[in-house]
Amino acid sequence: MTEPHVHRSHPDVVKRLRRAAGHLQGVIEMIEAGRSCLDLAQQLHAVEAAIANAKRTLIHDHLDHCLDHVVGAVPRAERGPIDEFKAITKYL
Repeated sequence: MTEPHVHRSHPDVVKRLRRAAGHLQGVIEMIEAGRSCLDLAQQLHAVEAAIANAKRTLIHDHLDHCLDHVVGAVPRAERGPIDEFKAITKYL
């Protein structure tokens, strides 16, 4: 059996995803209640953003963990390329 793959961001990611799931359930109820398409689109956009932010947090934490594992801890003053790489991942 393999060991659990847990990063320090996982509890935060789970909280964000549970909040997004609740928000999505609210959007479903809004659709069933006949709310306007504009209201629905705005709320769906918020759900998408919440999921994207959770994904970004997970990916950044994974990069930090894996890079540290491969190259060792990098002093803050030398993290420029790593931080730039993380920043560019938002465009994926």
